[in-house]
Amino acid sequence: MIEILAPAGSKECAHAAINAGADAIYLGLDRFSARSSAENFSNESFSDTAKFARAFGVKVYAALNTVVKDCELESFLNSVVTAWNSGADAIILQDLFLGKFIKQAAPQIKLHLSTQAGTCNTLGAQLAKDCGFDRVILARETKLKDIEKISKIIETETFIQGALCTCFSGQCYMSSFAGGNSGNRGKCKQPCRKTYSIDRSGFEEHAYRLSLSDLSVGENIHSLIGAGVCSFKIEGRMRRPEYVSAAVNYYKNILCGRDGNLSELKRTYNRGNYTKGLAFGQDKSFISSAVQGHIGEFAGIIKVENLKYILQTSLKFSNGDGFKVLRSGKEVGGGTCGVACKGGYVINTRARLKNGDKVFITTDTALNEKLLQNKRFIPVKISAEFIAGKRAQISMNGLNFSDGNELECANSRPLSKEDIIRNFRKTDGYPFLPEFADIKTDGVFITSAKLNALRRNAYEKLYESLTENKNAQLSPEFVLPEIEKIEGGKTAAIATDLSVVNADIGILKLQDFSQNVLGLLKGFCGEKFLFVPPYMTGEEVEQIRSFVHLFDGIYCDGYFGFELAKQLKKPFFAGSGLNISNRVSLDCIGAKYVCLSKELTVIEANELAGNNVFYLSGGNIKIMDLIYCPFEKRCSSCDKRNIYTLTDSERRAFPLHRYVAGECRFEVYNCADLVTDGVRCSKIYDYTLPHKSVNSTRGHSVNGIY
Repeated sequence: MIEILAPAGSKECAHAAINAGADAIYLGLDRFSARSSAENFSNESFSDTAKFARAFGVKVYAALNTVVKDCELESFLNSVVTAWNSGADAIILQDLFLGKFIKQAAPQIKLHLSTQAGTCNTLGAQLAKDCGFDRVILARETKLKDIEKISKIIETETFIQGALCTCFSGQCYMSSFAGGNSGNRGKCKQPCRKTYSIDRSGFEEHAYRLSLSDLSVGENIHSLIGAGVCSFKIEGRMRRPEYVSAAVNYYKNILCGRDGNLSELKRTYNRGNYTKGLAFGQDKSFISSAVQGHIGEFAGIIKVENLKYILQTSLKFSNGDGFKVLRSGKEVGGGTCGVACKGGYVINTRARLKNGDKVFITTDTALNEKLLQNKRFIPVKISAEFIAGKRAQISMNGLNFSDGNELECANSRPLSKEDIIRNFRKTDGYPFLPEFADIKTDGVFITSAKLNALRRNAYEKLYESLTENKNAQLSPEFVLPEIEKIEGGKTAAIATDLSVVNADIGILKLQDFSQNVLGLLKGFCGEKFLFVPPYMTGEEVEQIRSFVHLFDGIYCDGYFGFELAKQLKKPFFAGSGLNISNRVSLDCIGAKYVCLSKELTVIEANELAGNNVFYLSGGNIKIMDLIYCPFEKRCSSCDKRNIYTLTDSERRAFPLHRYVAGECRFEVYNCADLVTDGVRCSKIYDYTLPHKSVNSTRGHSVNGIY
C-alpha cells in the first residue's frame, strides 16, 4: 500500500492533513521530539488526535526521535509506552540500540528508525532489521539505486516534500557548538539558513551558501514507488495547516493521475523554487543562495507610476494578500495587496521598489481559506425500524442499536419516515455523512427528546467502535544495565596520516579513497582503524573492501559501520557521530570501542566511563557532513583545494574540508579547537586538519546541552 505521510505540528495541522486525505500523520509529544519548537502534543491531545485519525483509518506515528541522556532513560521509556498505549501505530526513534532494547522488552511495539539515524545503504538497513525495527526512514541523501536495494530488506519511508537539512542526518552539531542549541535534542536554530562567504573565486560575497531549496519530487514519486518505497513523507511540523493541506492534495492528485496543482503548493510554502533532491542527483536549484525563506509564486512585475507601485499582472488577488519582491534574484522587500487598478493592483509597502522588480505571492488569503475548508466524511449507511410493540432498531454500517422500551401507536401525530431521516441528518459534530437505506415506521409515537437521545447514543457508539484503540495495553519491565565505571587509560587519534601520530589507536582518515594507503600507515605501532564516513553509497562501501585488510578494525560515525565491521570480521569502533549518550545504547552496541557523544559534559561522560569508552578530548570538532557540493558542482573552475574557509556574518571562520569518496564530499569544522580536562574516559583526539586553530573552546564539556 502506498502511504502519503503528513506532518502534524499541532492539532490544527493534524486535522488539515486528515481532511486533505493523508494516509498517515506523524507528530511529536511534549518531550523527546526533534521539533521541540512545534506545538506538539500532550498525552491527552495525542490520544484525542489518534482517535480522530482512527475514524478515517489514518495511522499515527509518534516521533520520540531525539538523543536520550542516561538520566532521562526512565522518563523516555515511559513516554514510549504511554504513546503506544494511547494508540500510536509506531514509534519513531533515532537511537537504534535503544530501539533494540525496547523491542526486546515489548515486541508488540512497532518501531520506525528516524532519518536522524542516517540509513543510506543496505548495511544500515540490515542492522535496523536485526535490531527489531519495522521500517527505516531513509536519509534524504540516499541514492535511488540504494533505495531500491534497501526496500528489498525492510519497509522504507522517504521524504518527498519540504525543508532539507544541509547536513547529513544526525551529524549536525553546528547549532550546538556555534549557538548552544542542539539539533539532536530538537532545538536547532538553523545556522545553515544564515549568510556565509567562502574563500573561493565567485563565492567571496556573503550569501546563503548552506541554505538548501525545499524538496519537491513531484512526478518523480513514481520512480520512488518503482524502487519499492511504501511511505512518502512530507516534512513540515513547523509549518501551517494550509501548507499541510496543499502538500497532501498535491501528491494525492499525482497518485490519482491528476494535475498536482503546484501553484497551490508554491503559494503556501516554497523555498528556492524546489529541488528534486539528491536521490536524483544534485540539480541547479539545490542550493538557494539568494533567498532563504518562502519565495511563493511569481505574480508579476512592478511599474512605478504616480509615486505608486503597481503590480502588473493578469492574475486575481485579494485585499490582504502578501507579496515578496525580488531584484536580480535577491529580496528587496515585501508588501500587501491594495486596491485594484488598471493593469493590476497597488502594492502597499515601505520598501523602495523599482520598475521591473519581480513580485511573488507568499500569502494567498482566498487559497488558504479554501484549503482549510477541506472536510473528510465517513459514509454511514442507516437502516431503521420503528414498529409499534417493538423496540426501536437502528443499523449503522452493520452495527445494530436499539432502545430499551417498546414503542406505542400514536394517538395524534405519528412518526414519519421523513421525521427519522431529518433527525438523523444531524450528526452531532461527528464526521459522518448519512446515507439512508431501509427506513420503516408504522406511525408510532416517540418524543423529540427520546428520538434525539437515540440518535446521539447510536452515533456515539458508532464513533467509539470506529476509533477503538486496538493496541494491547503494555506495562513492560525495562531492566536497565549496570555500568561498571572504570577509568580509561587509552588514547586514540584521528588523522590523515598515521605515520606522524603517537597513540594507542590510530584512525586513518583518507583524503581520497582511491589513494595508496600503505605509506600513511608506515611506522605506526598501535592498533590501526579505518575511518569510514557516516554516509556511503553501496558502491563506495565496496571500494573499501579492497584495502580494509590493512587495518585492525573499522571506525564509523554511522550505524552501518557496525554491520560492515561484522561482515568483514573486524572490530568496530563506534564514533562520536552515533551520539551514544546512555547506558542502554552503550551496553547494546557490542562494539570493541565506543566514543560517546561530543554533546555530553565531562560529568555525564564520566558516568559512562570505561577503559574502552572514549570521549572527544581535544583537537578539531567536526560539526557538519555535507553530502553535496557547496560550489554548485562548478567542477571545471574548481581549484580542488582540501581546505576552504566558511566565514559567517560575525567573522567566525569555520574550516571547510573536502575529501573524495567516489565524488567530492565536505566537512565543516568548528571555528575553535577543543580543549578539555577531568575526563575519566579514554581520550580521543581529532587531527584531521593540518593546522591548529588559534582559538580554543571547552565545547560542551562543562555547560552541556538540554
